[in-house]
Amino acid sequence: MTTTPCPAANDGKPRCRWVLGGNALYYHYHDNEWGVPVHDDRTHFEFLLLEGAQAGLSWTTVLNKRENYRQAFACFDPQQVAQFTDNDQATLLTNAGIIRNRLKIAAAIGNARAFQNIAAQFGTFDNYIWGFVDGKPQNNCRQSTPPATTETSDKLSKDMKKRGFKFVGSTIMYSYMQAVGMVNDHEISCYRYKNI
Repeated sequence: MTTTPCPAANDGKPRCRWVLGGNALYYHYHDNEWGVPVHDDRTHFEFLLLEGAQAGLSWTTVLNKRENYRQAFACFDPQQVAQFTDNDQATLLTNAGIIRNRLKIAAAIGNARAFQNIAAQFGTFDNYIWGFVDGKPQNNCRQSTPPATTETSDKLSKDMKKRGFKFVGSTIMYSYMQAVGMVNDHEISCYRYKNI
């Protein structure tokens, strides 16, 4: 089966098809974060929160609001977010810098509490999450756009729902796995594929 290599962007670098046509922020995310293994719990929480906020929207929308989320959600500190009150939630609903969806905001706070429970049980959230890929990134050798879900994301989603998380469906969790480098889904002709 022949595949078409990734097209080059204006800077001459071939990138994954999903990022082409995006803005500078989108390119920066693809080039510097997407697929890079994460082992810091605060960064894990950041991506869980942002991926949940993205549900039904474009990733560009979330990236454009990322710094507003950082300010609104205590620099993505799960311990602090877990202590947010109903008043804090009401204040967040008036914050025009974030996506003002009542269910997503409530989920972010509830997920911080579930996140803390996992960290307490496993030592860190990182220990828990990387256990789903045996502690090392899965290199998928993609020749085209990756799937929306996998068997692993199905399993992860199911387990996280059991542990009280919301907005963690299989599609969201596969996006999360890509974001934190649990899988390398850069297309093999993308310049980042071998440079993670």
